[in-house]
Amino acid sequence: MELRRDDTGQGPIVTGFSGRGFRVKDDVFPDGLLLTPAKALRWSDAPAPEQLTLAALGDLLTIDPLPEFLLLGTGAGLRQPPRAFVRELENMGIGVEAMDSRAAARAWGVLRAEERWIVAALLPL
Repeated sequence: MELRRDDTGQGPIVTGFSGRGFRVKDDVFPDGLLLTPAKALRWSDAPAPEQLTLAALGDLLTIDPLPEFLLLGTGAGLRQPPRAFVRELENMGIGVEAMDSRAAARAWGVLRAEERWIVAALLPL
């Protein structure tokens, strides 16, 4: 599937899918993808959605200011993250929006075009 890039967005935008992974411009992220408003990072050790922890996100939440929310792509279908994981983020003032990874990739582009200060963690499809 090919997505069309909306150049009004800020930062890296998912432009398509490749196998179980994601395409950002000319780069392919086959194992998962972490996104900030400034960069796209390979998420090669992405856990299953039910095993998510803050540590699994690496440095994703170190941006300043903290993001409004984490856009969580849970793979080919919607799966709920652990309640403890969600509570930890909410205690930091960060919301969590979970959806399947294709929908999350599309939502990322829309929300960044609106210049929303968010991060995303997209599990492989």
